[in-house]
Amino acid sequence: MSNINIGFIGAGNMGSAIMKGIASSESGKDIQLFAFDPDSDKVNALSRIGVSPCESEAELVKKCKYVFLAVKPQIIETVLEAAAEGADSETVFVSIAAGITAEFVAKKTLPEAKVILVMPNTPLLLGEGASALSRNEKVTDQEFDLILGVFRSCGKAEVISRDKMKEIIAINGSSPAFIYLFAKGFIDYAASVGIDPKAAEGLFAQSLIGSAKMITESGYSIDELIKMVSSPGGTTLAGLDRLYEGDLTGTVEKCCESCTKRAYELSK
Repeated sequence: MSNINIGFIGAGNMGSAIMKGIASSESGKDIQLFAFDPDSDKVNALSRIGVSPCESEAELVKKCKYVFLAVKPQIIETVLEAAAEGADSETVFVSIAAGITAEFVAKKTLPEAKVILVMPNTPLLLGEGASALSRNEKVTDQEFDLILGVFRSCGKAEVISRDKMKEIIAINGSSPAFIYLFAKGFIDYAASVGIDPKAAEGLFAQSLIGSAKMITESGYSIDELIKMVSSPGGTTLAGLDRLYEGDLTGTVEKCCESCTKRAYELSK
């Protein structure tokens, strides 16, 4: 791989995080990064990692084979119309906008547009992202593998069916916010009984990290892991009983359904 140009329309938190992930990866030395954002200060701040500024969407698309659409769904239509001027049949559009379909990108650019859809999440800012990817039939294996490698350089990445890109949002895209709210309940409880909130925050955060590793590395199922912590007649079962009474898993399911419903409402 050599002389590959990758451009970003949008240099906000997520776009900047992906650029930093590329720049720090082993393959980054073979990639030239470009960016356009109406806020030029955001792009200029990335010059230290080798990102070159562009004056418009069309200029960026003309220079880059791979074009990341790192903007909000609400403005992507305007962005695509501006980008279409510089696109050709070899341009690969990579959209990280929630609810946006490959068909919509093609409609606003080229009928034969190559489109990769990605649902990342904010832990990508720390190189611990969880990203779901899919592609349309125009994208070659080589093109897709390159973008898959980009997201694997920023955490974990999984390939899923294109028709499940809205459903996956609740699982990895929005779920950090749900986890933070869950964590807040424990930390607030600690403060209410006189435990130092910083100490509680550190202990609970480490419990999340350790529990996540038990899910991915222990070889036990979720149900088996719950039983491992739950001694008969003990404190854990007493707490679990209240969570079951409150239908925690049912509430989570409703949360995910609402998230997915909104993704379809935003869909273009």
